Amino acid sequence: MMEVQWGTPLTLIVTGEGDTQEFSTLEQARYWLCRKWPVSGRERDFAIEVIDAAMNCLTTVGAARRAFISAARNAGFVPDAKCA
Repeated sequence: MMEVQWGTPLTLIVTGEGDTQEFSTLEQARYWLCRKWPVSGRERDFAIEVIDAAMNCLTTVGAARRAFISAARNAGFVPDAKCA
């Protein structure tokens, strides 16, 4: 299966200890939203919907990335300043 790159990788701090996770494909983002996300809610559900739509060429990869970033902020994840 081919993974869909979404441009510049996004690195988030995902733990209080400063552990990071890099996201560079729609599939990685979807996996985290479905399997590793710390909170459920509308932002997460919307991000999954938009990523699914992008994977089916019904919306842009950029829209999926923005929805994922919004869900990440809502979940309390922050961008890694070292990678910004």
